[in-house]
Amino acid sequence: MIRFSLKKLPLQRKLLVYFLVFGAIILVILWAFQSFFVKPLYTMSKSMRVDKGAKSISRAVERNKNVWATVDNVALKYTLSVYLYDAGAGLPKLARECSYENTAIRLNLEYSDILHYYEKTVDNGGKCSFTDSNDVDDMVRQRMEILKNSAASADSVNAKVHLSGVSENESLVYTYIIERSDGRQTFLVITSSITPLNTTLEVIKNQMLLVSVAFVLLSLVFSFYASRRIAKPIAQTNRAAKELAKKNYEIEFNASGYREVEELNNTLNYTKTELAATEKLQRELIANISHDLRTPLTMITGYGEVMRDLPGENTPENIQIIIDEATRLSTLVNDLLDLSKLQSGALQAQKQVFNLTDSVRAILERYSKLVEQEGFDIRFESKEEVFINADELRISQVIYNLVNNAVNHAGEDKTVIITQTVRDKLVRIEVIDHGEGIPADKLPYIWERYYKVDKEHKRGVIGSGLGLSIVKSILDAHKAHYGVRSTQGKGSTFWFEIAYDNVKKRKTKDK
Repeated sequence: MIRFSLKKLPLQRKLLVYFLVFGAIILVILWAFQSFFVKPLYTMSKSMRVDKGAKSISRAVERNKNVWATVDNVALKYTLSVYLYDAGAGLPKLARECSYENTAIRLNLEYSDILHYYEKTVDNGGKCSFTDSNDVDDMVRQRMEILKNSAASADSVNAKVHLSGVSENESLVYTYIIERSDGRQTFLVITSSITPLNTTLEVIKNQMLLVSVAFVLLSLVFSFYASRRIAKPIAQTNRAAKELAKKNYEIEFNASGYREVEELNNTLNYTKTELAATEKLQRELIANISHDLRTPLTMITGYGEVMRDLPGENTPENIQIIIDEATRLSTLVNDLLDLSKLQSGALQAQKQVFNLTDSVRAILERYSKLVEQEGFDIRFESKEEVFINADELRISQVIYNLVNNAVNHAGEDKTVIITQTVRDKLVRIEVIDHGEGIPADKLPYIWERYYKVDKEHKRGVIGSGLGLSIVKSILDAHKAHYGVRSTQGKGSTFWFEIAYDNVKKRKTKDK
């Protein structure tokens, strides 16, 4: 249920919840550390200091060099109580005592304790460490009673709290039997108090309480600020995206704050521009298709009515016009169907090896009438026969549409040149015209359906007006490279490259 409700929360509130949960986890960890790990860590630290001091004293005793100076330095540096005993005949005799611990909390050792420690060390192989405890001495108890009975004040209350944890003194004890260079033994006892911790823990708890309150307040402020800071640009982008969904292409994506949001807004601004251009092209497409469908239908209807109503108009010329317009209408419909199938992937390429050079020659034969009647100069330049493995019908359609496009936009010289070159196992077909050319900023859009550079729809001399869109779809299906170079006033060159399969050379190798 909680998970479902979190999904419904806005981003800002969700981030606020996450930050607060994170802060709560940090507080729990701090309290757990203070409650369960302070004393073990403190004891481990004390143990390491006692062990380090014991090693220093042991080395000095073994060498019988600077022993008492070493004992004083170690006791002072690590706040220890150090006892050295001569262990002759198994009965330790105090040789030196040095303590820098607080008298109220130090471990009070009796001779019976020393004997017990000595026996325990012998049984343990000459080295032993453990914890021991005893009650505080009578003098400390008397001081506590005096403080308890004193007038209530802030200082006396603090003293009572401080001494309330001193009813039992727990210390870390390190014992070591040292073999000296003269053959005698020295019994080393080092103690270090590890209690009382109650006062320290009480102080830490009070501090933790204050820290927790401050941390909660700071977490609320920071969480609110951070969540708002992170969520605000995303919310702005979301509002702008909703406007874009309503086809409001005037909206601007300008939210900022961090790099990802800026990159997203740049992408959405580009998407907005492309969607606006696409919608404009769609409107033009509908208008152009309507125009191209209506024109032949109008002519067919008009000539049919004339032949019906006027005697003597049933001539071969009028019938031919009707046939030509019907053919143009059929070509347009077929091209629309082909383009739709190609772009949807329903029309799969049927690949086979065929002679590309012969296909180009066969296509150019269709333009013989145009060459004779209109004075066009259509030339094909090639140095060798080239075979490719592709869909012959579709590649022929590509070449036909490119030539149609060149014819429709040929310059005053009415020259169209088709070249075939081979390089790096690729055959390159180029279709060149000397027409008006295409502006550089228009080149990316010429492959769109019915895109017109001059924005004036004209009936092409040949073709349906969908030629370049069909070329693009077919070449994409063959994974071929294609493009266009154009200079205004000098003409355009459309080209494509496709891998060739030289059958003649292959057959020669097989022989």
